[in-house]
Amino acid sequence: MREPVEHRRQRILAAVESRGSARVSDLAGELAVSVVTVRRDVEELAREGRLRRGHGVVRSVLAAQDLPAPRAPVGDTVAVVVPERHTYLYESLHGARSVLEAAGKRIALHIAPLAGGSERPLVERALADGAAGLLLAPRWRTRADEEADHAWLAALDVPAVLMERRPGPGTPLHAMDSVCSDHAHGARLAVEHLVGLGHRRLVFATRDDSPTARTLRSACARIADAHPLVREWAWTLSAPEAGQDGPYAAAETAPLHALLREVGATAAVLHGDVDALMLVQRLADHGVRVPQDCSVVAYDDVVAGLGTTPLTAVAPPKAEVGRVAAELLLQRLDTAGGSGAPVRRIELLPALSVRGSTRTRTGDGGTGRTE
Repeated sequence: MREPVEHRRQRILAAVESRGSARVSDLAGELAVSVVTVRRDVEELAREGRLRRGHGVVRSVLAAQDLPAPRAPVGDTVAVVVPERHTYLYESLHGARSVLEAAGKRIALHIAPLAGGSERPLVERALADGAAGLLLAPRWRTRADEEADHAWLAALDVPAVLMERRPGPGTPLHAMDSVCSDHAHGARLAVEHLVGLGHRRLVFATRDDSPTARTLRSACARIADAHPLVREWAWTLSAPEAGQDGPYAAAETAPLHALLREVGATAAVLHGDVDALMLVQRLADHGVRVPQDCSVVAYDDVVAGLGTTPLTAVAPPKAEVGRVAAELLLQRLDTAGGSGAPVRRIELLPALSVRGSTRTRTGDGGTGRTE
């Protein structure tokens, strides 16, 4: 039988008052409930004046006079945490900045190094400095990296919104606000564009070191398998170093030009922009011309249009992701909106920009066997 809410809250009160303070995550373990459930109970108890909340910590009001007062959020500062050398998310940052500055908020930018787990100390530092809210884009090179961040992210005691990160169903982050591009829709735009030009054999090359890359690989496979006009397809890493953490079949690490010939493909979808431009250069070195022999669609559209042959590209709404995430965070920070508002997962649709790297397939085109 499920424990009555008031009984559970009384147990929380008793545990905190007996110790003076307790971690939210520890209370969840002791009560055998989720961290999210304890956070909601603590919010209500704090609203009633029966507990005091801190960052991941609950304090007894009975012992408050013996404890240093926690530093109150400054109220006008929002911390933004993004990975280093990630131009895609920097565009999201600029979108968020326009909204936050218009609302009178100051941005405190934190750049996370490449090492796994580097976001947590930055967030803790931002909260110690009084950040009232957070916009987060963890790198999450592997699923293990993501899972390692679940517990502390779920225990955050300030409003936080994930950008371009989609919490998995049933995970501790399932009840966390997020704003993402619909990358599955972007993959479909690329495939339908190429199929509409007469291409029937395709190669997909994606990175494999981010949630976006993993979503794209899965979506491309699903769409190509189900498409009635796609006769054959294959996948490979767009950057070999991006797959160093996983085992791959030989074909999945094959050079693009070799895989194109093996499949008889006349078109490719390449993620992301810089990798796409480099791969096009390597194709030229091996006598594969774009778009004469192989049509190419890049994914990201940050610098795709700057190549010698401007690349047709799927453009996720990068700046809009930041703008919408900032608007959602501001609503959370507004006490009128309140923490009781429903959790929201917002997906924005990418668009396709057609340039010079794709063209209608002709009978004498292609990089290998004919249909």
